[in-house]
Amino acid sequence: MKTRTIGTTGLAVTKFSFGTAALGGLYRACPREIAMATLETAWDEGIRYFDTAPWYGFGLAERRTGDFLRGKPKGSYVLSTKVGRIMVPVADDKVPDYGYVDPLPFDVRYDYSYDGIMRSVELSHTRLGLNRIDILYVHDIGVYTHGAERNAFHLRQLLDSGLKALDALKSSGAIRAYGLGVNEVPVCLDVLRQADLDCILLAGRYTLLDRSAVAELLPLCERRKTSLVVGGVFNSGILATGPVAGAHFDYMPATPEIAGKVGAMVEIARERGVPLAAPALQFPLQNPAVASVLIGTARPDSLGRNMALAREPLPADIYPAFEPHTLVAPELGLDAVRQ
Repeated sequence: MKTRTIGTTGLAVTKFSFGTAALGGLYRACPREIAMATLETAWDEGIRYFDTAPWYGFGLAERRTGDFLRGKPKGSYVLSTKVGRIMVPVADDKVPDYGYVDPLPFDVRYDYSYDGIMRSVELSHTRLGLNRIDILYVHDIGVYTHGAERNAFHLRQLLDSGLKALDALKSSGAIRAYGLGVNEVPVCLDVLRQADLDCILLAGRYTLLDRSAVAELLPLCERRKTSLVVGGVFNSGILATGPVAGAHFDYMPATPEIAGKVGAMVEIARERGVPLAAPALQFPLQNPAVASVLIGTARPDSLGRNMALAREPLPADIYPAFEPHTLVAPELGLDAVRQ
């Protein structure tokens, strides 16, 4: 599989990468044998960039990802994980419900400070059972996760000392790149205007449907030589399923407006002889600022279908045809988009 480089680091990642949230039991249980089979399918498909996080199954996804990669030759893959959440052990009857089924017995403590980031990295190494991590993302900082008041505190932690930890880790060679892992544009702008970042893992905001990253973030990334890794290319599923009953956009039931836009996109794709999911999956890579598109699933057959879509030849005129139906609302914020 072809590769692209993260920022100015020289670190090459495959154009398609594998995200492990589902391997941590996101929304449904993921037995270990299925998780390992899915990882093996990703490897067989040529994927060599794997992304995980302490948050995914409260450490479960990191354990499984590390178990899989431990048997692969050193230097043959790129691994990213995330900082900002520290897992704290709790009694079995105190494990919170954050959407993960059968997670490990932990709760979360947020800490974006120098010490918090260093502690998070140490714990990730232990769960992974690996002595190197290539990329660290600051996970889910922003108003979307924390609310305005609490996020102001966390953002100050990051800017005052957390970024110094990341820079120290990179300068020492412990990691090769760092950035943010979020699903909102404003916090990316807030941080990138004050600090150099190698990359941003952005979910759902640079897709065929939602172009929230286009107005300000993409030009800023290009100026700062910051790469994007794009997740959530199906916008919670609707760009894969079409506007069927129960379709979701941005983790919520799709509104009639969104369903109408996607319905028009389905017709455009059908007229050109391709399923809508194929141009949706390939769309972010049309921009050279995008280093990789992240695919996440807990089923080998689903991953195989997605990789077939990634290889689907597309007509040259297909992306301009979608333009009138895109949702571009960076000034509205996520709450407004959902209403």
